[in-house]
Parts: sequence; C-alpha cells; structure tokens
Amino acid sequence: MKLTPAEIAEFEEQGYLFLPSVFTPAEMDLLNSEVPGIFATEREEVWREKDSEAPRTAFYVQTWNEVYAILARHPRLIEPGMQLLGSDRLYLHQFKINAKAAFDGAVWQWHQDYATWYADDDMPAPRAMNIALFLAEANEFNGPLMFIPRSHRLGRLEAGHDVTTTSYPLWTVDNATITRLVKEGGIVAPKGPPGSMLLFHGNLVHASGSNLTPWSRWIVYLSLNRCDNAIRRFKRPTWIANRDFAPIEPLSDDCLLQYARRRQAVA
Repeated sequence: MKLTPAEIAEFEEQGYLFLPSVFTPAEMDLLNSEVPGIFATEREEVWREKDSEAPRTAFYVQTWNEVYAILARHPRLIEPGMQLLGSDRLYLHQFKINAKAAFDGAVWQWHQDYATWYADDDMPAPRAMNIALFLAEANEFNGPLMFIPRSHRLGRLEAGHDVTTTSYPLWTVDNATITRLVKEGGIVAPKGPPGSMLLFHGNLVHASGSNLTPWSRWIVYLSLNRCDNAIRRFKRPTWIANRDFAPIEPLSDDCLLQYARRRQAVA
C-alpha cells in the first residue's frame, strides 16, 4: 500500500496520519480471534496493570504467534513506513499489542516514544515511527490515543523517568510543558472502527486516559526503525527493544486471508 503525496504531506505537517478501515472485516476476525489467548498467556512478555490482573501489553508477539508473525510483515503496514522513513530497509524495533481493558485499562502518560528509544536504547536519531492498527473500535469513551498535533517539530523534549504511575516505566513530559504545547497545538483523538490505521512520528507527544467503559480497546503497534539507525545500547531485553536488525521483507497483500484459508482447510 502506497501513501499519496497529500497523505505524506499531512503526516509531515501534523506528525500523524489516520486511515480508517484499511483492513477488511475478515482480516480483523482472524486477528481478533487470537487476542484473548495472547493476553491469557503467562509469560514474561505479557504485562499486567499495576493494581489488577488485567492485561496491559503483550510484547514480541510476532515471535510466538503465527497470525501476528504474518501481520508483522504485512505490506499495508510496512510499505507506508518505508515511504515516510525514506528507506526500504526497516526493522521492527518493537512489536506489541496494547490492551486498554474494559473498566481496568490504566493511563499512558504524556510522552514521546523517541525519548524512551533514545534514553534506554541509544537510538541515534528519530528516524523511527509507529504504525498502529486498531483491533477494536476506539471511541471517545474507551481511552483513545490523544495527540498534540505538530509537537514532533519541537524535537526531543526534556523527559523524566516515571516508574511509579503504572506497571510500565516511561520517560514522560511534565505537566507545565504539556499545558504550553496544548495551548499551541490543541489535542486530537483519532477514533474509528477495527481495521483503521494510525501512523505517527517518534517525537509526536501523545497519551491516553483510563478506560472506565465496558468496551476494551486493543491496538497493535509496529515501531519501525531504519536499519542504519539501529540501537546501540542493549539495556532492555530483546522482546522490548529488538536486537535483530534484519530488514523486514513484506509478504503479499492477501497474506492473512491465505493463512485463514490454509487453517480452514486443515480443520
């Protein structure tokens, strides 16, 4: 899948691009059929919320689930990243499914992803980005992602290491800075059905609130990095900050449906 010049210009100006309903209902049925089992798995890559057993994040899923191994090489996710990052040699710095569980999904504080990639992983430059695929509907009530448009243009901001607010340590932006940025750029929260995509810059300031609704909100994230921008510090385990810098080779556009047909034939 190729982005249009207008879409690329919007990403560069705003720091993000929202594309509704990129994946079909059949593809989403396959992806979502795997999610309960993934979050029920007891392994170190599956993190729980601080004060409950509700799932928070499942890391490195592409290495232990066949369906998500295919998704990690899907051209509708990889090819736009190649365009925006200006290279056809990208690797997966991180792959995860974030759960915003019904009633129990906790916040993600205001932050820039590159601040963590820089501080923890020594990624040389912000030539990495996120491709997010909505597995469940994101609406105004169930803790959607919030962005401060154009904040990516400010570069890497001063950040503090928050290890207490949630179960996952994060380099966060202080309230005074967020107040100033919001006055300048406002807040947006892209919302849409399963199968929608969000592409956003590694320096775009973003967050999400808690989920007090009966609707879980699941998103799968591919953090794509240029192979020539690979991390230089191996402080975090490879299932959080990948040490395999082999370039991704995209599969065919119907790769998920091919897998579904093979599985159905065997059954």
